Amino acid sequence: MATIKDVAHHAEVSVATVSRVINRNGYVNEDTRKKVEAAVDLLNYKPNSVARSLFKKQSKTIGIIVPDITNPYFPELVRGVEDYLIQKGFTTILCNSDEDPEKERLYLDVMKQKYVDGAIIVSNTIERDLIAEYDMPVVALDRSIHQDIPTFAIDNRDGGRKAAEHLLEVGCTRIGHIKGPDKVENSDNRYLGYIDVIKQQDWFLSSYVVEGNFDQKQAAKVTKELLQSHPEIDGIFAGNDVMALGALKAAESLNLNVPEDLAIIGFDGIDLTEMTKPELSTLSQPIYQMSREAAEALTALIEGKMVKEKENVFPSTLIKRQSTKR
Repeated sequence: MATIKDVAHHAEVSVATVSRVINRNGYVNEDTRKKVEAAVDLLNYKPNSVARSLFKKQSKTIGIIVPDITNPYFPELVRGVEDYLIQKGFTTILCNSDEDPEKERLYLDVMKQKYVDGAIIVSNTIERDLIAEYDMPVVALDRSIHQDIPTFAIDNRDGGRKAAEHLLEVGCTRIGHIKGPDKVENSDNRYLGYIDVIKQQDWFLSSYVVEGNFDQKQAAKVTKELLQSHPEIDGIFAGNDVMALGALKAAESLNLNVPEDLAIIGFDGIDLTEMTKPELSTLSQPIYQMSREAAEALTALIEGKMVKEKENVFPSTLIKRQSTKR
């Protein structure tokens, strides 16, 4: 592998001149620049990115922390971030935190050691004080961390209302809710949207709400138990699409037809909802747009620019499919 000294020798210039050409830093006359660039191409010289990051305290790398990479929603979210950043010359490091504060701190420690330029964080447990210890630009995606940190997220409460209203509109008379984890911003706000609508119904019971923990197997289990306890339920709003898949499985195990016996709607709009039988209705998020805008804001912060809006809230879109068509 060629070194910077090999390039300098071949171009008959100093190592410092080669460095200026590669880093586009400082004056080099045009003829000399062309000689150095020709030597770089001929020798297939690749600058040592580790050495460069140690020298500049920069790495052209962005860290991304998500809670659960096995949830199909998060890879779709990361894709928008990655597509934008690679166009800007950044690479990414993906970290799966499992909402574990110790793992989140560990990942932030590693990012600091490797001079990561900034981070996009999806977390319900990271505190602003912890982020402040690391002195690097941070953007929150999917859920907020602190009002001082730019946030890109959906209007979850409004989406919850839309889901409940849709089930009423298609004729459901008893609607249950498969809720995500307690004290998770998305989960709580989607539940509150459901309550905004359903609390007005004289038939509502608190036992119509069960926790599925944003997990397909858990959601299948609790939905089956819910429907066995309350066979009158004819509509289910699941707090995310993964739990809606679990609800579909529960209905199948109880020989209930969807949507004739039980209408089901999810939340997120992941691609998988179009591949089920029946296809799942959902509250779709502009996942790609939201994540690209978060990445754009982060690169602006890295460049020392101001971000116009700290709180960036996106609308959800009701997607009506077979699982709620009666």
